[in-house]
Order: sequence, then C-alpha cells, then structure tokens
Amino acid sequence: MKEFEINNENDYLPLRDVVFNTLRTSILTGELKPGERLMEIHLADKLGVSRTPIREAIRKLELEGLVTMIPRRGAEVAQITEKNLRDVLEVRRALDALAVELACERITEDELAELKKACENFELETKRGNANQVAQADVELHDIILKASGNERLMQMISKLSQQMYRYRLEYVKDEANYKRLIAEHRVIYEAIRDRDRQTGAEAIKNHIDNQEKAVIRMITSASGKTKR
Repeated sequence: MKEFEINNENDYLPLRDVVFNTLRTSILTGELKPGERLMEIHLADKLGVSRTPIREAIRKLELEGLVTMIPRRGAEVAQITEKNLRDVLEVRRALDALAVELACERITEDELAELKKACENFELETKRGNANQVAQADVELHDIILKASGNERLMQMISKLSQQMYRYRLEYVKDEANYKRLIAEHRVIYEAIRDRDRQTGAEAIKNHIDNQEKAVIRMITSASGKTKR
C-alpha cells in the first residue's frame, strides 16, 4: 500500500470526517488503486488514528460506491466497471446538457471571460502532462459552466456526481492521445455558450461525455483482456 498522509486542511472537522476525506481523495486520485485492499490496522497505523474512524470511513465509502466488501477478504477499492461508468455518465450527460442550456441564457460577461481562461488553462495543463492537474483543470472548466447556470439544485446534484466521476475523468486524461480532441470539444462548448446557442451547446456537451465514455470503456476492456491472459 502506498504511503499517504492524513488530509487535515480544516482543523474544525471531526476526526472521522478527516479520515473519510483523506481516504476518499486517495481513491479518487488513484493513490489507492482499484482492487487494493483496505486493511483497517494498516490504515490506522499509517494515518496515526485508531481503527474506529477507519471503519466508519470505509462504511461511508461503501455507500458511495467507492469501496466494495468482499467475503473473506474485507474491504477493497471498488473496480472501475463499465456498468458503473454508464450509470454515472447517463445521468451526468442529461444534467450537463441542462447546465449548458441554462448557461447560454444566464452567463455573465465576467463568467464568460472565466470560461475562456479555463479553456486556455486546460490546454496549458495538457502541455505540462500531469494527469491530476489536467483532470482538475477540466473540473474547474465544467464548474464555471455549472455556476453560470444559476440553478442551485442543479449544482448540488452535479456536485455529487462529479465526485464519483473524478476517477473516470482521471483515467480518460491519462491518455495524452485524447488531449487534442478534448481541447477542440471545450472550444465548441465555449463558443456555443458565448453565442447563446442552446442547441449546439447541449449537443456539444453530450458528445463530449459520450467520447469520454467510449474511451474509458476501451481502457476497461483492454485492462480486462490483459488480466485474463
């Protein structure tokens, strides 16, 4: 198991929440790999805590679908499966299309400038080649669109999905062959929002997510084939 440190950015959070956030971040960023066992005693030792907050965190992670309980093995990081991917992206596709449509109506000039800058920043991060930074730049770009929608309930729903989606997004941006297409897709989405073109924007974001789904499924299938050999 990799070495990692407890994430204690907020001194006022209860210890159980700090442990949960630390393990969750480690799973989402790939520090803890799919299929990796989560042994309470080892995690407690590494994080310098008792086994109780570790146990509570694992239960919450299981409810989020990030951890799976395996008979006679215990807890392990959930695999990235085609079914889970499709379930998440089917919902995300519909919600993102709505966010873009609303942003076309409601985005301010300041937010439009932020979105353009986010597109440029994403392209810059692809040249630097750090997958985690590329993924984060992609998150920030989509967050600007979501904020521009002006719909608080929509923001809450997509925020929950975004956390589950981060692992898939990270897998996608690990392949530098996808960068050119991602940059072009972001440009089309930006221009549609700038031009207040709801239909083009909604279709562009759906295409953007469809391409991510296809690419990650290819990766899952390829990894599964290698495992079977």
